Amino acid sequence: MNAKHEDDFDGREDVHHDDEFDGGLLEEELRGAAAVLDPVPAELRRIAVDAYALHDLDARLAELTFDSLVDAIPVRGVTDAPRMLTFRSGELTVDVEVTAQGLMGQVLPPQPARIEVLGGPQPAAPDTLTADAMGRFAGHVAPSGPFALRLRTGGEVVVTEWLRA
Repeated sequence: MNAKHEDDFDGREDVHHDDEFDGGLLEEELRGAAAVLDPVPAELRRIAVDAYALHDLDARLAELTFDSLVDAIPVRGVTDAPRMLTFRSGELTVDVEVTAQGLMGQVLPPQPARIEVLGGPQPAAPDTLTADAMGRFAGHVAPSGPFALRLRTGGEVVVTEWLRA
């Protein structure tokens, strides 16, 4: 090959700097393909919209710091152990025990609170539990599917991370 011919094929001489990569167009085409080939189920879309509609802009997020499904050492022979969860937001801690019969727990430091159990596909208002002056609460509200807790303590609103029951 002659030198001119080699330059034509090495990619350096024939680069068209006019052609800009349009990431927005590519993203739009990929979204269209995904909508056709692997659409989001209507129920999941509705749950996502409901979860967003339930968010509180002024609420603080309580981070999950302990989950017995992940962090606990399994005990041989125990099949129906309750799920233990601990959430923390600043100085506020919420310990929750989740069983098939419902929820029970405690807000620390001890204080009265209203706890709303937010659930995915429930069109009705969230179930509400009340913590007493010692921060203790219990109720026959057994979450199924995705759930979160919204605590209202005095003038503060704290929302936990969403979990699957």
